[in-house]
Amino acid sequence: MNNRKIFDRGIRNISGCGLVGMINKNGVKVGGEIIKKSVTLLNDRGNGLGAGYAAYGIYPEYKDLYAFHLMYDSKKSLDETEEYLKKNCIIENKEMIPINPKAINNSHPILKRYFLQPGLNTNESIHETGKIEEDEQIVRIVMNINEHIEGAYVFSSGKNMGAFKGVGFPSEIADFFKIDEYEGYIWVGHTRFPTNTPGWWGGAHPFTLLDWAIIHNGEISSYGINKRYLEMFGYKLTLMTDTEVVTYLLDLLIRKHKLSIKTACTILAPPFWKDIDKCDNPDNNYLKKLRMVYGSASLNGPFAIFFAHKRGLVGFNDRVKLRPLVIGTKDESVFMSNEQSEIYVLCETPDRVWTPKASDPVIVSLNENVN
Repeated sequence: MNNRKIFDRGIRNISGCGLVGMINKNGVKVGGEIIKKSVTLLNDRGNGLGAGYAAYGIYPEYKDLYAFHLMYDSKKSLDETEEYLKKNCIIENKEMIPINPKAINNSHPILKRYFLQPGLNTNESIHETGKIEEDEQIVRIVMNINEHIEGAYVFSSGKNMGAFKGVGFPSEIADFFKIDEYEGYIWVGHTRFPTNTPGWWGGAHPFTLLDWAIIHNGEISSYGINKRYLEMFGYKLTLMTDTEVVTYLLDLLIRKHKLSIKTACTILAPPFWKDIDKCDNPDNNYLKKLRMVYGSASLNGPFAIFFAHKRGLVGFNDRVKLRPLVIGTKDESVFMSNEQSEIYVLCETPDRVWTPKASDPVIVSLNENVN
C-alpha cells in the first residue's frame, strides 16, 4: 500500500464530498442501514474514489481494549506488523474484518482487526523515557506502523469504535463492510471527491486516531505549515491528504494540550484580526493570544468538518462559510450534513433545522449519566 495506487477518472469537482453525522445524547444505538441510506443520497458529491463510515459503541465486549483496524498490501506486511504488535502490545483477540468482496469492483487490501492494549514487555524506544500514558503509547505505535512498515496502514485505533472505508461509492463500501450489521450511538459517513490528492483505500474518510474520527469537505490550503507544525510534536504525516492534519491537530490540542473542544475549534477556524479588534476585553486579549501561540495550527481554505469522539460529535466550517453545514434535531438526537435533504433522510420530522454561522462550532455531547 505504500505504492499508494491512484484511481483517477480525470474529473474534478472543487466543491464535492458529502458529510453526514448523527448522535443520540442518551447513548441509544441505531443500525448502520440509516447512515448508509443518508450518505448514498449524496452520490453526486462523490466520484467513487472513496467512502467510509465510523461508529461508536460497536464493540461492547471489548470496550476497554483498543480496536485496531489494519489494511495490508501483502502477507509479508501482515506478518511484519503482527510481529511488531506482539512486541509492543498484549493482543486479546485478532480476526479478519467481515467483508462482502462482491460488493465492490476493485481490488482491496487484506483487512484485519485486533483488540489489544499496549504492553510494557519490550525495550522498544517508545518506552525508554519511562512511564507513558496508554493513549500516547498507542499513538506512537500507530505512527511507527504507518511510517515504517511498507504496505501496512492502521486506519482505526480507538476503544469501542471503528472506521470502515475504501475506494468505492457509499453504498458499495457499506455493503462491502456489512455496515448494516453494526449498531452505534454516534455515526459519521462520507463520500469523497478527491481534487488534488490521490484516491486510494487509506485516503478515504474518516481519518482516525484513538477515538477521533474526522470527515471533511473542502481543501486545507495551509497543509504545508500545519504539517511542519505537527512534525515538531512527533506526528508522522504519511497518508497524502490534507484531512490528516485536522485529525492530528485535534489530538494535539485536545488530548495533549488539554484544551477544550470549543477552544480547539477557535484555533482551527480563528476570527479575522479585524473582528478580534472589535471584541471587548478580555475576549480581545484571549483571542489574540490564541492566534499568536497557535498560528501554525490555524486552517486556511474552504472546509466543513465533522469530528466524532467517544463522548460527542462536533461540526464546524471555515470562517467565510465557503462550504455548507446544516444541523437538525429531534428529541435527544442531533443530525449533521452539508445538505438539508440528508437531515430528512435521518429524521422525517425534525424539531428544528438550521445553518450555523461561519466558524461557529456545533458541539454535541452525551448526557452526563450515559456511561
